[in-house]
Amino acid sequence: MSLACPGYDVAMSERQIRLYGDPVLREALPPVGDIDAGVARLAQDMLETMYGAPGLGLAANQIGVRKRLFVFDIGDGPQAIINPSISESRGEWTYEEGCLSVPGLSWPIVRPKEVHLTGLDLDGGEISVEADELLARVFQHEVDHLDGVLLLERLDADTRREALRTLRERSMSAGEASSRRSGARSNLSKA
Repeated sequence: MSLACPGYDVAMSERQIRLYGDPVLREALPPVGDIDAGVARLAQDMLETMYGAPGLGLAANQIGVRKRLFVFDIGDGPQAIINPSISESRGEWTYEEGCLSVPGLSWPIVRPKEVHLTGLDLDGGEISVEADELLARVFQHEVDHLDGVLLLERLDADTRREALRTLRERSMSAGEASSRRSGARSNLSKA
């Protein structure tokens, strides 16, 4: 599961992370067909974006790309998984979970403690991983993204209502700040 791209000189670039409310975050993504230099470049860009945020994982739709691919690094080095699928899960584990598409907010979320994930690496080789705790959580979180599911949907009803209220307030505050900046620019242009 290495991100090395033999034979390719890959220049990385950081991309913009899509935030809650962007429709691409609600889409189930189609599988990647050909694994080529473009997919390797995308994985490198995703890693740079993830590290710049910073985060532990990033799904392709979080940067607006409709491909079933995610990258992650929980401290053991960067990795990419293409066309991932979780086939088994066991146990239960509560952990404070956040999301790069819902910045600055986190909640204790219950997920299975162990999962079995399969997929492909950047060379097209099959991957089969038994993961637990943090790695299992990252896998589940990123596969949720690829299925169009946000962590807000993993919250109980009361917590979800409060989270949505907070996000609406943020959105209104951002809109007011934008209006004030536009008004100031307009006033300057009249002067």
